[in-house]
This record gives sequence, structure tokens and C-alpha cells, in this order.
Amino acid sequence: MPVNLQALVPDILRKHPVIGLIAAVVIGLLVWGYWPQPVWVEVVTVKRAPMTVSIEEEGRTRVIDRYVIAAPVDGVTCRVQLSVGDQIKQGEVLLGITPLESQVLDPRSRAEAKARVAAAKSALESARDQAQSVKATADFYNSEVKRLRPLYEKGVIPKGEFDKAQMNQRTAKANSRSSRHAVEVATYELQAARSVLDYHAGKQGEPAERVPVSSPIDGRILKLHHECEGPVRTGEPLLEVGDPEVLEVEVDVLSSDAVKIEPGMAVLFERWGGEQPLQGIVRNIEPVGFTKTSALGVEEQRVLIIADFTSPKEQWQRLGDGYRVDARFMLWHEDNVLQVPASSVFRQSDGWAVFAIENRRAQLREVKIGQRNGLITQIVEGVQEGQQVINHPSDQVEDGVRVKVR
Repeated sequence: MPVNLQALVPDILRKHPVIGLIAAVVIGLLVWGYWPQPVWVEVVTVKRAPMTVSIEEEGRTRVIDRYVIAAPVDGVTCRVQLSVGDQIKQGEVLLGITPLESQVLDPRSRAEAKARVAAAKSALESARDQAQSVKATADFYNSEVKRLRPLYEKGVIPKGEFDKAQMNQRTAKANSRSSRHAVEVATYELQAARSVLDYHAGKQGEPAERVPVSSPIDGRILKLHHECEGPVRTGEPLLEVGDPEVLEVEVDVLSSDAVKIEPGMAVLFERWGGEQPLQGIVRNIEPVGFTKTSALGVEEQRVLIIADFTSPKEQWQRLGDGYRVDARFMLWHEDNVLQVPASSVFRQSDGWAVFAIENRRAQLREVKIGQRNGLITQIVEGVQEGQQVINHPSDQVEDGVRVKVR
């Protein structure tokens, strides 16, 4: 006997309403579960606002005219009575250096020194005798030329004989000059040999004269290499001086960023300790790069950029040598730019695109972008001011999918 299901189902619902209710709930949940759900998204509005493209790096101040004062002689410095930061004047004596004394002569060294003095005396006498001989020869050839000149002018003697006499005269004159120089050399060598005996540590005499070390400029003490009394060698740095009121800023940037920076470009110095950023201008881009290891251990090629302050001196006079500043180089700036966050733009084929929202659905829009600064992207064409676009679109967002604003 056939069963009438249409009559049976209402009959079951009447007899078992709980079962009917559970079945209705299950069917509803199944329908709701399989029904396409909108994707939750975060949206931003396309707007016009100022936009700046810049390069930010850490820099430090330094004194432009920095002088390293070194020891002019080997000796012993006195104790430095100055401290870092002290004001100094040009020509002011900063410290003195007592030259080192000669070595003490032992009996053998003294005998050798006396022998060198005797040898120098003999060499001087020999040079003088040689000079007298050469002078006599020169006098002879001078008189010979004077005697032959009238005969040559009258044609009594040939020209060759007179020319030979003149050549001998010039040769004798040169030999005479050379002999005089030889006498001077022998005199100096005798003085040098005598100085070994006259000046040595074992001989009592006048104390050595102290060599003063003066300041080349008006400024301040920046660094002290020697504070206590002690020996120094010629050329060894003693202290550094400079004028901290004349500062510049050195900033090392990546070489790939340095090619974008030009002399005369504006730069802002921030986080230097003051309330307002300081203004500056790029003066020089050094043509030589150097290798620097970053905090992550990556070797980078970097270039030094030198900039000057253009803000009034009263604003940055509290800065000194070696102070830290953050430099922001202004590559590009406009006050009215159509823009969106960089996180809302993504690659699409060979160009760029965004997801715009229309009728609660995501619409793929190809856009043409301009400048970018890492956070903001300039939109040249593709969307209009006031439109809403999806920020940080996930892989669930596709063209035409229903969305719901978070």
C-alpha cells in the first residue's frame, strides 16, 4: 500500500513538534553555512593632502675647523693645566716641551768624539789649503785673459788661443766656488763634532730651553691626548682645538640613496634635543664611498653627505662636536597630492591596482602611481578623490566579492 509523504510529514510535526523544530534549525544552519559570506575588510578614503618623499639617516655634528696640535720635537711635556671645553685664544701658550738631553759619553765614546773633532780640524785645514791653491790658479787665469785680450783685439794671437784662456778662466772660477763650499762644509762638520763634546747629559750647563706650544686659533679645547707630564715623540698628537660655534653635519647614507641627493637640497635635522626641527642645506657629497656593517651584520656601501645649518644660530648653539641628529633629506614635496596608503596598492600584471568598494563589493581597479615614500603612494589615475579602497587586502578579497567594512 503506497505511503503519502506529504500527509505523513505534517502528521509527524503535529505529533512530535520538537523534532520538527530541530529539523528546521538544522536546515537553516546548513543553508546559512553554505551561503556566501561577505569578507571583513578595512577601508581608507582616497584623499588629497601634502606629500613628501625623503631619505632619513642618522648623522652627527662636527667642528668644521679642527686642529690637531702635535709635538714639534722629541721631549718631555709638562702637565697640562687645561680641560676639555676651556676657552683659548690664538697665540696662547697651551703647554711646553723640554727637549730630550743627549746621551752620557762613556770613555770610549768620548775618545771617539775627540778623534772626530781632530779629523774635522784636519779636513778643514785641508779644504782651506785647497781653496787657496784653487784661488791662485783662478787669479793666474784672470791675469792671463787680461794679458791676451789686447793681443787678440790687434790680431796678434789667433782666436782659438784666446778662447782657450777664457775657458780656463771659467773653469778656475767654478773650482774656486766649489772650494769655498768645501771649506763651509768642513767648518760645519767641525762644529757638529764639537757639539757632541759640548752638549751631553753628563756635562753640567744651562738647562734646556722649553719649546712652547701655542694655539693656532680662537676656540675651545676639544680633546686632550696627554694630560700628565711624560715623554713624547715628534709628530705625536697632544691635543685638539676648534671653534664649536662653527659646526657642520656629516651623514652617511647608502650609495644608492646618495645618487638621489644633490648639493643645495634642503634637509631637516630632527630628534636633536630641541622642540623644533632645524633646517639645513646639503653642501657636499663626498665622491668616495666606504664599507660599513649594519646592525644586522650586512655589509653596505655608504657615502658621507656634508650639510650646513641654515636655521638661526641661536636655535642650535647648544649643539657641540659629535652630537647626534636625525637628518631627513627632502627629495620631493607637493602640498596637494591624490594619495592612498602604500599598503592598499599591490602589483597587478605589469602595473599596479587597488580594490575599490562599490555597492558593497570589491572592484579591481588598475591605477597609475607616482611618487612613493614607503607609507604613502601618489595616485595619478585610476580612482577619484573620496572613493573608498581596501587597505591590506587579504587573499580572500577578489574582484566582485561581497565585503563588509570592519
